[in-house]
Amino acid sequence: MTGGKVVIYVILNMLMIFLLFTAFFAVFTKNLLNSIITLAIFSAILIVIFVILQAPDAALAEAVIGAGLTLTFFVITINKTKDWQNE
Repeated sequence: MTGGKVVIYVILNMLMIFLLFTAFFAVFTKNLLNSIITLAIFSAILIVIFVILQAPDAALAEAVIGAGLTLTFFVITINKTKDWQNE
């Protein structure tokens, strides 16, 4: 292996470990808003991993669907349920 490939593998493994930590935090946190923010960070890390693995189509789909639409729908849903619970 050349030096460049070793660096890429190290960065990829560090991103995978950070991806695992963000997944556990998103699942086990008590605050829903923190969970949603962590889910957005998870999606951003996944986009970087897809780009490193030379899959720009998967990265673009993850950016639009994972980080964009899902995050927006979750935030809207939490805001509407908080209003409903206060009544």
